[in-house]
Amino acid sequence: MTAALPREHHWTATEIAPEHRADADAALDVLLDSALEPIVDMVLVARDGAYEALSHDGSVQFRRNDDGGFDVLHETGTNPLAEQSTDHRVGLAAELAALHPHRSANSYPFAFEQTAQLFDAPASPDLCVIHSARHNWEDQGGHLGEHGSIGLVQARAPWVIAGKGVRNLGVAPLAAKVVDVAPTLCELLGVAPYADGRHLSMQDGVARTDVLDPSARPAHVIGFLFDGTNSNVLYDMAARGEAPNVARLIEMGTAFGHGAMSALPTITLANHTSILTGAYPGHHGILNNAWYDRARGRQVITNSPATWPTAMETLEPGVETIFEAVRRTWPDSFTASVDEPCDSGSDYSTFHFFRRGEVPPIPKSPEGLPHVTERFVRPSKDYAWSSIIDHMGTEQATGVLRGHYRDESYPLPRFMWVNFTLTDAAMHEGGPHSEMAAASVRDSDARVGEILRTLEDRGVFDDCAFTLVADHGMEESDRTCNGDWDVALRDAGVKVRDEAYSFLYFGIDA
Repeated sequence: MTAALPREHHWTATEIAPEHRADADAALDVLLDSALEPIVDMVLVARDGAYEALSHDGSVQFRRNDDGGFDVLHETGTNPLAEQSTDHRVGLAAELAALHPHRSANSYPFAFEQTAQLFDAPASPDLCVIHSARHNWEDQGGHLGEHGSIGLVQARAPWVIAGKGVRNLGVAPLAAKVVDVAPTLCELLGVAPYADGRHLSMQDGVARTDVLDPSARPAHVIGFLFDGTNSNVLYDMAARGEAPNVARLIEMGTAFGHGAMSALPTITLANHTSILTGAYPGHHGILNNAWYDRARGRQVITNSPATWPTAMETLEPGVETIFEAVRRTWPDSFTASVDEPCDSGSDYSTFHFFRRGEVPPIPKSPEGLPHVTERFVRPSKDYAWSSIIDHMGTEQATGVLRGHYRDESYPLPRFMWVNFTLTDAAMHEGGPHSEMAAASVRDSDARVGEILRTLEDRGVFDDCAFTLVADHGMEESDRTCNGDWDVALRDAGVKVRDEAYSFLYFGIDA
């Protein structure tokens, strides 16, 4: 890959205010009590010019150094972040052999970097609670599939890159970060870099030139996001012929066998934005599905049907998306964003219609729609709704690629991004190893196939490159391991505001 880029930005951690130190200490006493060990993996905090990860049996304190890395200052007991390798539990068999591991058997890739970037944000929490791999949020919906932690399976997203300008390595023993996706696609497209070598204005990732072929450059790049997809499951299904279009992409390029690690918190919109900007959540400003903005004195919610069209209003000024980088390089180019909330700078966007009050007609039912597994549509409202949304997204993508959608004509996009939601809904509800999850991959794969065939019909397939990635992984939880630390904090008299079941703020009314 490319060498580390020069450090343009010098971040300062947002630490706990002195007047809330006692509250934080009281909360830590509760969170790190042995009674909560089954659900609390560790707690992260910035204080005294350093970062800390504290668990029930040990802690580590670390600090950024002048070279852009980190120095460990102090350890007690068992360092909870000692294991940061990316090759743990690679492959479906390895994952199934060790479901929901204790932290002593888990890995937390890039954990120092993950922690520091979060506390760079002015709206970062006073404490960030990382839930255990076993924990099942029964009180918040009872999903069998969970994410949010920086534990390996929840953080590990699949990443495939294929087509013109990409080396054909198949499933390779490589690891990446989701913040590497945007600079890699910009390098692939030929986006003009800035003077310091970055392709995007606020870039934490690097261009993975090790998987690119510099002798060829595509005219068009098409990106697919399978929300909330377990990497081991997807690669296994592709290998067994159950996801033939994903398999086709892998055969045409490279799949990162160890995955692309999503950013803390390993949550939807924070990582959609990281993928399309190359910046961490603590730097691009979309911190979580919900958080508290101290400066404005208000709660921010981004990941809901009501707020998706306007979610990018909280993007930090000056943060650049791939759409904007393409336009900066080729002012006359056309880009398209399908069902993607991080659409800043795109020429076509699903959410342009919503913002104009021109919502496209939505089918009342998924019955009769192509690529819909009826077995799960009937009992699952989420499966039904996501099937409708992804069908509409496929209609939009294929229409735009054919040159005509909803009485409008469009040129071929230099860059198109298509977000699919069904995999997240199914892997949450059924768990990543369920038949429901497998059905969602098959349905989504078939929709990808429609888009690939459209490009073939236009005669431009061979001049295209493709990428497929997820915003985070998905880990099977233990239904018997539930509970909510809010209850324990409240019972202990600790006054705290908990946003998105992980971000704790003191001195703010709940």
